[in-house]
Amino acid sequence: MSRTRDSLISGLGGGSRKLDASVLEDLEDQLIMADVGVETTGKIMQQLDQAIKRQRIANLESLYPALEEVILGILAPCAVKLDVDTTSRPFVIMMVGINGAGKTTSIGKITSLLTKRGHSVLLAAGDTFRAAASEQLQIWGQRNGVNVIAQTPGADAAAVTHDALDAAISRDMDVLIIDTAGRQHTSGDLMQELEKIHRVAGRKLEGSPHEVLLVLDAGIGQNALAQLEGFDKCVGITGLCLTKLDGTAKGGIVIAIADRTGLPIRFIGVGEGIDDLQEFDASDFVKALIET
Repeated sequence: MSRTRDSLISGLGGGSRKLDASVLEDLEDQLIMADVGVETTGKIMQQLDQAIKRQRIANLESLYPALEEVILGILAPCAVKLDVDTTSRPFVIMMVGINGAGKTTSIGKITSLLTKRGHSVLLAAGDTFRAAASEQLQIWGQRNGVNVIAQTPGADAAAVTHDALDAAISRDMDVLIIDTAGRQHTSGDLMQELEKIHRVAGRKLEGSPHEVLLVLDAGIGQNALAQLEGFDKCVGITGLCLTKLDGTAKGGIVIAIADRTGLPIRFIGVGEGIDDLQEFDASDFVKALIET
């Protein structure tokens, strides 16, 4: 989170700087530039103003803890870990998102996390548009020691989902993770296909998919909100996975999403390694964002 932290902290000057209108204006500008967004920044500044008056804050050094508290208040309700209920197996996770967001890689990392916790996992190669997608998922399956249900490139993704559910049920698997092809939320035909996959899963196993996890590239900033709205309207998003926070992404978008949607943020991606997809911890995130 160094990019956003440097923007917020270094951009404001030293902690001994006297708190006045110009400092608050600078902070407001820095929050907006960090992809927090105008609406959410307005809420943060309003709550900060109340804290300044209540706590008689006089300098930047004393303002930072108050800023942490305000942002934590926004993020904490969204820090809800994925609860894999195995009382009725399999627990079905459907992964969705646009091209290049990191869906397949995130599946590999989530699979690693779940298998380390003792869950049996089966993967479904539902991205049948890209031949390389199935191969990539197979590689992740081998790394994690789990099987992958796949068909030939161009096959019906809903049929792959049906076959994978059959296999997961017959093998008494704890978890089935369904990969899907990347698609723009504005593409009508492709979104209809996503609805079909969702519908087929529900018909085969009542109540599934139990989790519809949207993978968002944090580097796209406020556009992430439009993507979320489109996918949510189509298949009903139940959780979020925000990737590429280790790159050029400005972490403020996480705050904006939490404030605007209230959806659970399950995971954040902070690196390329298999263990670099972390369960979202609001307190750790805020400390990384603000503390010097």
